[in-house]
Amino acid sequence: MNWRPAQDNDLPAVQDLLHRHIESSMFLLINLRDHGLAGTAPKAVQLWVRGRAEDGVAGLTNDGSLLIQAGAATAEDWRQLQQLVDHRLAQTASQQQVGVLGETAQLRRYLAATGLDQRPKRLDRDEPGLALSLTELDLGSLDRPQLSGAVLHPLSAAPRPMLVQWRAAYHQEILGTPASEAVAVASQDIDSYLLRDSHRVLNIADRWVAMTGFNAQLPEVVQIGGVYTPPEQRGHGYARCALALHLKEARAAGVEQAVLFAAGEAAVRAYRAIGFQSIGGYSLVLFDHAPRPSTAEGEPAS
Repeated sequence: MNWRPAQDNDLPAVQDLLHRHIESSMFLLINLRDHGLAGTAPKAVQLWVRGRAEDGVAGLTNDGSLLIQAGAATAEDWRQLQQLVDHRLAQTASQQQVGVLGETAQLRRYLAATGLDQRPKRLDRDEPGLALSLTELDLGSLDRPQLSGAVLHPLSAAPRPMLVQWRAAYHQEILGTPASEAVAVASQDIDSYLLRDSHRVLNIADRWVAMTGFNAQLPEVVQIGGVYTPPEQRGHGYARCALALHLKEARAAGVEQAVLFAAGEAAVRAYRAIGFQSIGGYSLVLFDHAPRPSTAEGEPAS
């Protein structure tokens, strides 16, 4: 089955496919919503459909990340897609493929079929997925002495240098970003979060103790990303508290569901404590020849 460029009349079927697999399609949905099919922004996508629009889609962002949602794609389909990706990248002489994001089984088949499983990587991680209907949000675990007086604030309430430092540490610890790049990328991230009002910071007893946020948002669902507690504040439930309060805020605004992909088993246990249930996995691969993108696309919650 051949891939072809998506057209405007494909979008209803594409969006239906992505909504049916929303837990692993948030970034494609957000990018299409914000930029359409012909955008020039870094996260705008060149979108291809696999035969009929409902059979699968793939989008290459202008900054070189491939996003896939094509569960029935064959090895030959993936090889044909990579030819299109390589041709598109060749049209921009300075651009390289930064990485690929998608549901774990699909992404592993894509890498094996194209030989990209042999390319050196900066980051190569399969992340367990979790989802929560916000009607099931469990706030009971917040009733602990160490969380007494916890207040969630917009990022603008906290010192920006501290936030950049936290975010740079997250980049190095979770995303494998080199120290030489981490502060610059973190600074761009924090500016983006402030502009979008997408993240929050938790204060307890006049101490800033954790950060949480949504790295993708639709009216009915949010995807959590960038949850962080500095090492000296860990082990007290601060990140769990920050996330729960942020989800409570989102629920009051009409959001119905939250999804996330966790960086480790400790994070999974923390999210289960507020009601999250396991779903399929998601994978993020970043090739080591390319600079880290300046946004949080594809990152785990923590």
